[in-house]
Amino acid sequence: MKKYIKRYRIILSLLLLFIVQVSVAQTFKNPLLPSGADPWSIYKDGHYYYTQTMQNKLVIWKTKNLADLNTADNKTIFVPPADMAYSKELWAPEIHFIAGKWYVYFAADDGQNKNHRMYVMENSSKDPFQGEWEFKGKVGDATNKWAIDGSVFTYQNQLYMIWAGWEGDVNQKQEIYIAKMKNPWTIDGERYKISTPQFDWEKHGDLNDPNNPPHVDVNEGPQVLVNNGKVFLIYSASGCWTDFYALGMLTLTAENLLAASSWVKSPQPVFKQSPENGVYAPGHNSFFKSPDGKEDWILYHANAGPGQGCGGQRSPRAQKFTWNADGSPFFGIPVKADQELNIPSQNK
Repeated sequence: MKKYIKRYRIILSLLLLFIVQVSVAQTFKNPLLPSGADPWSIYKDGHYYYTQTMQNKLVIWKTKNLADLNTADNKTIFVPPADMAYSKELWAPEIHFIAGKWYVYFAADDGQNKNHRMYVMENSSKDPFQGEWEFKGKVGDATNKWAIDGSVFTYQNQLYMIWAGWEGDVNQKQEIYIAKMKNPWTIDGERYKISTPQFDWEKHGDLNDPNNPPHVDVNEGPQVLVNNGKVFLIYSASGCWTDFYALGMLTLTAENLLAASSWVKSPQPVFKQSPENGVYAPGHNSFFKSPDGKEDWILYHANAGPGQGCGGQRSPRAQKFTWNADGSPFFGIPVKADQELNIPSQNK
């Protein structure tokens, strides 16, 4: 009798395991959340940690599958105190794991856009949902100029920060800057400009706001992508308030990352609006790998209709991309909302 009971339990366990596996959705549809701009994620220890612009606080999500963001656990890790230089307009947070600690970089101001600067939080816990998040302060170079969209990466054992900044103190043009870092919260030395809007598709930026100049050319949201030793910098161009917001690409062609001459800009956007698919102003992207490490995915925000601008109608989306014969990324076109997509390939 005991033998049959044991066999029954084994069969029941296998059946339940099969039911659980079958019940896990194998497809998903964009958008990943109803709204959310500047999406970013990192995969570590079996989980994705995701964050996006929330304006007045920093929030992270934790999930085994980014397609499940809508039901994922989330945690507010920072609400800035009032009346500080970093109390308002918290933009484009990114969560990174560097030298055994977690860091969240973000831009913030005091209510006036001209005062946007970069800041960073630190957490020494293995799990960013645990432990304490400490405000480490401002991250900037000696010029102390306007700065947003900071991202960090390591190249040949050197940590770098890239960001969107102004040459001076007036909102006329956003350009991409890079600097070495002494540690995850300290810039080491000068900033160097490596990209400025130069092509027509980077210069859609007419503004109707009387408090702003009549036109602003934009390069922002820089992200580094490495493939087989080749280094690419993907960035957003034109104003996010226009439907022409799109992704451009720089390719590293020499060793010195700090020299503009080391980067070659592609003459056409590498990812742009698709009116036929109902996707407008796709941009401010990041990248992630599938859990099994075999697939490459782009994570970006976009609008579902024309003229929706930079507000709360932007939503995070994800789709798989491939590589061209020369090693550069091929992103294709933004897929339609509600199109069935296979979830990122899982570990077996």
